[in-house]
Amino acid sequence: MKIKQFENKQVRVIWYENKWYFSIVDVVEVLTESTIPKRYWADLKIKLKAEGFEAYENIIQLKLIAEDGKMRETDVADTEQLFRLIQSIPSKKAEPFKMWLAKVGKERIDEASNPELAIDRAFKNYLKKGFSKEWINQRLKTIDIRKELTEEWKRIGIKEASDFAILTNEVTNAWSGLNIKEYKKLKNLKTENLRDNMNNAEIVLNMLAEVATKEISIKENPKKFEESKKIARKGGKITGKAKKELEKEIGKSIIN
Repeated sequence: MKIKQFENKQVRVIWYENKWYFSIVDVVEVLTESTIPKRYWADLKIKLKAEGFEAYENIIQLKLIAEDGKMRETDVADTEQLFRLIQSIPSKKAEPFKMWLAKVGKERIDEASNPELAIDRAFKNYLKKGFSKEWINQRLKTIDIRKELTEEWKRIGIKEASDFAILTNEVTNAWSGLNIKEYKKLKNLKTENLRDNMNNAEIVLNMLAEVATKEISIKENPKKFEESKKIARKGGKITGKAKKELEKEIGKSIIN
């Protein structure tokens, strides 16, 4: 569990099942300055139910350190749920969050009708994070390559997100020697995107692996999922050989 500070007030945060969860009572206290945040949250639950948001179905309880120092079950919300709750809190401090949500919603609608806006936004966001223009161009290219591969998988009948994840894991493991979980652990990542934390060489090799997998899939036209897994490994192994040759030549690991 972690403690976040907001205007000298503590908000308890905990990592659970690959998500950050926030103590709702703590957030309510920060935004409303209520002296009885538990009562405010109890009343807010009633309001949310009237609005069609079933709090008890969407909010979970996790053990957090209470004021008495003991671990107690506490209502928590993930980031998405928290933004929904904030929309129902009439507070000047909550208003910036509401305006931000409205702005994001408008941007997504605009991008749906003009995809170039999404690319432009992504480019600017990467620049703000300090990435070079060369790296950004490579990263944006990976999006096209990835889309082509997923479209090929859809063509042969793969639909479930879990199946896409399995095949991606096969490709990654075959070229890098690491599955996705191991790769992210090596880079000390939690919720961050793995590709956003690859260097140029890693990005290029990953693209090569996905291109190879797509082309082999088109040629072999698999009918069963297990056949697609074999193709994913085959596409990754082709790139794995290139990776080993490059590492032998430069005398160091590509992955860092």
